[in-house]
Amino acid sequence: MPAESTNALHSEEPARRPKPTLRERKKERTRRTIRTEAFRLFREQGYTETTVEQIAEAADISPSTFFRYFPSKEQVVLADDLDPVMIQAIERQPADMPLLAAFRQATIESFEEISDEDYAFEKERVDLVYSVPELRGVIAREFERNIELIVELAVTRTGRSTEDFEIRVLAGALTGAMLAQMGRDPFDLDQILRIIDFLDSGMPI
Repeated sequence: MPAESTNALHSEEPARRPKPTLRERKKERTRRTIRTEAFRLFREQGYTETTVEQIAEAADISPSTFFRYFPSKEQVVLADDLDPVMIQAIERQPADMPLLAAFRQATIESFEEISDEDYAFEKERVDLVYSVPELRGVIAREFERNIELIVELAVTRTGRSTEDFEIRVLAGALTGAMLAQMGRDPFDLDQILRIIDFLDSGMPI
């Protein structure tokens, strides 16, 4: 991580998350096993050729259990485990911090929180979405989902309406800029911060 990420952290101790229950830990282990085995099969034999039944067998669960965790094979790939990390990081930012500054700081903190294993998995996940024709068709849906996620986060911080023109334009601009970066390296922290800074400066060209 860049030295900047350490210096940028504000001094307050982040709020600690509640310790997960035994049931929650077991569910998370099962969910992670499903995704790990699914991605192993995708690498070995291809996404299209891999079936839900094969994933369930590899994860030592039944197909019905698989569907309790993921509604489809597609969702095994599309589920973004970094969303909750980012949401919690934004919620930790001071209420009087400007919106884009809060997103910037939350991005730095999120990157510091991600383990090397999760980083590698997320990079492989995004690469798969962009390389498999069957999955590339859902990028537009992901674009819309991310806009709505940013809108909700912005509304929570500003108290504005979800239909507020400026909020929706900001969410669209930020999501579109991040999507443009996806084709390169979606987890290049310096580039992500550069995007936020460029938007925050009014996009001077």
